[in-house]
Amino acid sequence: MSHCTSKSLTSALAIAAAALAANVAHAEGVEAGTIIKNTAQASYTSGSATKTVLSNTVEIKVDELLDVAVSSQGAAMTSQDTAVFTFKVTNTGNGTEAFNLVANAAVAGNDYDMIVQQIVVDDGDGIYDPTKDTVLSTGTPTSAIVHDGSVTVFVIAKLPEGAADGQTSNIKLVATSDTGTGSAGTVFAAKGDGGSDAVVGASTATQDASQAITASIASLSIEKSATTSDPYGGTQSIPGAVITYKIVANMTGSGTVDGASITDVIPTGTTYQPSSLTLQGTGLSDAADNDAGKASNTDGVAVSLGTVAAGQTRTVTFQVKIN
Repeated sequence: MSHCTSKSLTSALAIAAAALAANVAHAEGVEAGTIIKNTAQASYTSGSATKTVLSNTVEIKVDELLDVAVSSQGAAMTSQDTAVFTFKVTNTGNGTEAFNLVANAAVAGNDYDMIVQQIVVDDGDGIYDPTKDTVLSTGTPTSAIVHDGSVTVFVIAKLPEGAADGQTSNIKLVATSDTGTGSAGTVFAAKGDGGSDAVVGASTATQDASQAITASIASLSIEKSATTSDPYGGTQSIPGAVITYKIVANMTGSGTVDGASITDVIPTGTTYQPSSLTLQGTGLSDAADNDAGKASNTDGVAVSLGTVAAGQTRTVTFQVKIN
């Protein structure tokens, strides 16, 4: 560095130093690995000549700040006993970083704990598609995310046995910097972009978010009754009397039941009465064809109810004659 004692040098250096300090103070948003250069200049008059001298150039490499944010996106989507929880993981640091993801189902306050099956990274369209999205293997971080970039993450979980209708459960997704975590200011030497140091930011390089789901479960119960009509207009259970069986299926809860069906045997000592099988008051054929039922003395009766929402009922009737 050149030396002189003029007042103008002192002022110029003070201004340059202030400028450099300002650059450093705002470097949080500058990309990691960037080299910040600064050279001071001094002007002075010596005799009749005005001269200029330059200082040495100071170079500062911007370190990588390790920060992350995690947010819940909308409501969990359900399909039968499987739920899809959606989160967004954002790299809020100033470098490119990969993140380790852990889905925690054992969240305090849960009525029940979901069974985590997969963590899936979206392909970019924001829609869960198991044929296109990428399943993360245990212990494998995400691909590197650019600074201020984000990825959508799906947690696939299954409803456990024993969960009751109306109970709630939370899934917590934890994202952790693959470089490391710690209290703010923790330094990982030469682990940042471009050979810079990596410095843990205010997020401690690990953050989480939770998403809740309420169990929507329907249950099915059946009740059977019988009425008898004898050949003489009475209700006595004598040979030749016809028994009409009525089976009512009741769906309770708040979800739907799928693949529901009712079966019954023809009681010993009776004979099935052809074409007496009904569902919701509509006759069904006895043959195994395209309608929902079938019936015979040998195989009994079988009626498919299909998918039925909670709060609804289905009624099946058929008749037998006492031998």
